[in-house]
Amino acid sequence: MAKSLKGDITVPGDKSISHRSLMLGSISEGRTRIKGLLRGADCLSTMSCMRDLGVSIDDDGDEIVVHGNGLHGLKAPSKMLYTGNSGTTTRILSGILAGQPFETTLTGDSSIEKRPMKRIIDPLTLMNAEISSVKGNDCAPLSIKPSNLHGINYDSPVASAQVKSCILLAGLYADSPTTITEPALSRNHTELMLKAFGADIETGGFSATLTPGNELHGQDVTIPGDISSAAYFLAAGLIGKDSDVFIRNVNINPTRAGIIKAIKSMGGFIEFYNERTISGEPVTDIYVKSSHLHGTEIGGEDIPTLIDEIPIIAVLAANADGQTIIKDAAELKVKESDRIKSISENLTKMGSDVMPTSDGMIIYGGAKLHSAKINTEKDHRIAMAFTIASIPLDEDNVLDDRDCVKISYPDFFETLDSLIQ
Repeated sequence: MAKSLKGDITVPGDKSISHRSLMLGSISEGRTRIKGLLRGADCLSTMSCMRDLGVSIDDDGDEIVVHGNGLHGLKAPSKMLYTGNSGTTTRILSGILAGQPFETTLTGDSSIEKRPMKRIIDPLTLMNAEISSVKGNDCAPLSIKPSNLHGINYDSPVASAQVKSCILLAGLYADSPTTITEPALSRNHTELMLKAFGADIETGGFSATLTPGNELHGQDVTIPGDISSAAYFLAAGLIGKDSDVFIRNVNINPTRAGIIKAIKSMGGFIEFYNERTISGEPVTDIYVKSSHLHGTEIGGEDIPTLIDEIPIIAVLAANADGQTIIKDAAELKVKESDRIKSISENLTKMGSDVMPTSDGMIIYGGAKLHSAKINTEKDHRIAMAFTIASIPLDEDNVLDDRDCVKISYPDFFETLDSLIQ
């Protein structure tokens, strides 16, 4: 039976900011106090790696305290660093490790060992880093040896916050300024946080320039709710029957908030209350209710602002009238799964009319949908999106793996259950 959702929820802390607060706190002088840290598996991988690098991190359940070692105080790990399923940990931490006086090797699970690392190997090599793929396939495990880093001017072929962050953090250890320019602006949490911690960083347009020499100093960081996690419940409220959903404390940084633009372009009802700034990030409370959606077109510079939300946007599109075109999103192929393939195949199983393309998909909305067995590929965002896809159905989709949601949202199912009437 189609479900009605009503209620008032908060979602876990922003995943991207959680990773960065742990890493920057670790290489800062003094203590960094973090409230609202996401305790998903990916962020716990970052915490584990920083502890393996000699950083003392206390966790009393309400607050994380990172006792920073300073820029040059990390210690050689006694074992290979394991990043789990976290591409963010693997790529960003590589930038820090490239500037260390000791050798490290880092790797992750089977998914990480298939994800492309050439995108960080190339610019780090240009900075004189000694970084290589152990298996010679441009994937993890990665071997990183001591070297003297040089600043570079780098035009990134992809708009990727992970690549940008890797290069900027390596730039902290370089002998001259480092500039990275993207084809479109990716999420800017690293730039905001570096400035707050005392780094000499300037931004403008699609470029960021870091000048080394400043020590970083520990900060108090309050992490707002993750808009990527909120997106599932925004969608649920829009496609649920007679639904009203209120989500508090959501980060709406414009480099992340493309889902809001997409919802508006599809005719979704969405309102904002109590807009404010927390630790340098814009935050609001969001209200959505059941809406009659129509197709839209998503592409260009909007893609980096909603790349992680495309699975749930595709679910909205399948429940909308008319055609939705998603383009310029070839990056979807190298996420935790090939999301172009997994979205298209699972929506097709549900009876949707979907045509995958080389850089996205075309979804012809309006088809009568039904439940199906969903192949998640152990991809947390596929699992959550296709759970929400069950909301208007008579029977629920069956996931082949529910546990993968723990990567970013351990309490996802409990939160959803609390809203269903």
